[in-house]
Amino acid sequence: MNDTELIAGLRIGDPRAERLLYDRNVDRVYRLAHRMSGDETLARDFTQDTFVRAFARIGDFRGESALATWLMAIAGNVILNGLRKVRRIHSREMGVDELPDVPVTQREAEPDLKQRLHAAIAALPDGYRMVFVMHDVEGYTHEEIAASLGIQPGTSKAQLSRARGKLREALSEFAGEWAS
Repeated sequence: MNDTELIAGLRIGDPRAERLLYDRNVDRVYRLAHRMSGDETLARDFTQDTFVRAFARIGDFRGESALATWLMAIAGNVILNGLRKVRRIHSREMGVDELPDVPVTQREAEPDLKQRLHAAIAALPDGYRMVFVMHDVEGYTHEEIAASLGIQPGTSKAQLSRARGKLREALSEFAGEWAS
């Protein structure tokens, strides 16, 4: 089934078309959700919400981009909104004044580079992290990212550059250790 037939099937609510859209795209949506959230349960929820929203809004698809690009735009919005909601909920759970004092200890050993990389990526602002993950991890082009996120390709390039700069800064202790 090509995209035109798939879209027609989706618009009339054909379960086979819905299943095909899901099967073709679920892995990419889940990987993006997992890399952005770092949590398997959230990633599954965001993936499910993405497809529910796509099926409900297929009538809004204008065909100005590929169907997969449109779906990734929905995924990006679902993920970013979901992460904001999670942060709001967590911020209400315990105020800063209620946090217990944590003794500061000296580091005895350098943390593993992989661990620090994951932490550095997680610490990036949402927009930078989304562009970094989509481009450097998932392999999307700046044009695909721009279409998915509703930004200009130049904005995508700038955010990627800033994300890489922040990662270089966060991982500067490891500079030269992994050079061949």
